Amino acid sequence: MSEIVIDAVGHRFGDRTVLRAIDLRITERRVGFIGANGSGKSTLARMLNGLLKPTTGTVTVDGLDVARKGAQVRRKVGFVFTDPDTQIVMPTVAEDLAFSLRRSGLSKTEIADRVQRVLDRFGLAAHTDHPAHLLSGGQKQLLAIGSALIREPEVIVADEPTTLLDLRNARRVSQALNALDQQVIVVTHQLGLLDGFDRVVVLDNGSVVFDGPPAAAIEAYRHLIG
Repeated sequence: MSEIVIDAVGHRFGDRTVLRAIDLRITERRVGFIGANGSGKSTLARMLNGLLKPTTGTVTVDGLDVARKGAQVRRKVGFVFTDPDTQIVMPTVAEDLAFSLRRSGLSKTEIADRVQRVLDRFGLAAHTDHPAHLLSGGQKQLLAIGSALIREPEVIVADEPTTLLDLRNARRVSQALNALDQQVIVVTHQLGLLDGFDRVVVLDNGSVVFDGPPAAAIEAYRHLIG
């Protein structure tokens, strides 16, 4: 597992403080972040692969500072957004997967092999040449996960990956995440997604208010929101 160290991290958007002196060391295989809207969990998640840089403090992944080594960090840490449409950039499903490997240095044959493996893995092989934007919501999210996974990162960070999905598709995405060999960090409001996780961190008003096993963390979160 990768070691992610969050050291005295704070963050502001203008005059608004969204994270306050966060200290965490993450080495577990499955970790969840939960908290009310505005608690800072998505902001923190985006720092784990350098999408955001902390205003104060440092975030490192296996010793790489995300603020200074962002490109190297993103090779280690893939990111899945809440809305897969923000990640789908190419016309067809196969083209979108291949786009993620555009600067990988792999040969056309190697890229084609990786694309086919991801298509098969996520049940998208029948949609290879279909317009990506016409997929169902669940299929789009599976494509987004596949696009992150195709680069073979060590860590996948998923920011509320089931929020926009119905129950059936949310279950499909949950099963896909659970089946990954990678270390997985998930931001979620869907507490059932945390079944079998090793650790859950509860954030409130930009601070960590609980950090421990899922059942205890969920109980603390429910108590927090009344």
